[in-house]
Amino acid sequence: MTITIAITGKSGSGKTTITKAFLEVLKKKYPDKSILLFDNDLSGELGHTFGFDIRNTIYGIRSGKHEYRTGIPQQMTKQEYVEWALEDIVIQIEDNVDIIVSWLSGSKDCRCPITGQLNDALQKLIERYDFVIFDCEFDLKYLNQLLDTNIDLALIVANPTVESIDLAKRINEYSAKYAAGGQLGIVINKMNNIDMTEIYNLAKESGMEILGSIPYDENLAKGSIVRDSRIVVDAIENFYFRLNLPQENC
Repeated sequence: MTITIAITGKSGSGKTTITKAFLEVLKKKYPDKSILLFDNDLSGELGHTFGFDIRNTIYGIRSGKHEYRTGIPQQMTKQEYVEWALEDIVIQIEDNVDIIVSWLSGSKDCRCPITGQLNDALQKLIERYDFVIFDCEFDLKYLNQLLDTNIDLALIVANPTVESIDLAKRINEYSAKYAAGGQLGIVINKMNNIDMTEIYNLAKESGMEILGSIPYDENLAKGSIVRDSRIVVDAIENFYFRLNLPQENC
């Protein structure tokens, strides 16, 4: 069974860094399991952190602008064609780890056949993996416009400011119905030595569960495109037990 993790939050909050850190944690805990990174952020930044300039996207398939790496097989149904096209844009990062990039998502209100065909094909694709980590644009609504799937864990990345917690409340409200049945909570990122009492109280008053916190990593402030952080990985390992994820080798 596929375990799905969605990382949401405001641009610049640290979503991509946390997505990569989750990848490292899962690889360590479950080295034989397959993982799909699903870049649903409009910046398409996740691929760059691995050294890839990924321009073939799900939107390219939807819009008919994708340039295929191989010739198009003959005598396929439209659904088979969409499934084959998705396979063409999946990039292998390393053994057991792949990435796919969505870029723009269409509206669920669109009656175009491709909307349903992509949803069905993407669902079939992600079910092949043990874990899927979604690096989301803002909230789960944007992801749902492309793919209607169960989310086991949705994390809202917030920074330790009143403004960021207030925005996290809005993201929580927008995302709640799309995370129904799963776990939805906040991770406070870029923590420093300031008094966090007001921040924690505000989150609790808003009805949001704080699942963990991550210290500020000065090395990330230097602007490295790689976005690797041992500090972030260690922090996730420390609060992993609180998450709706397998707690033993599965």
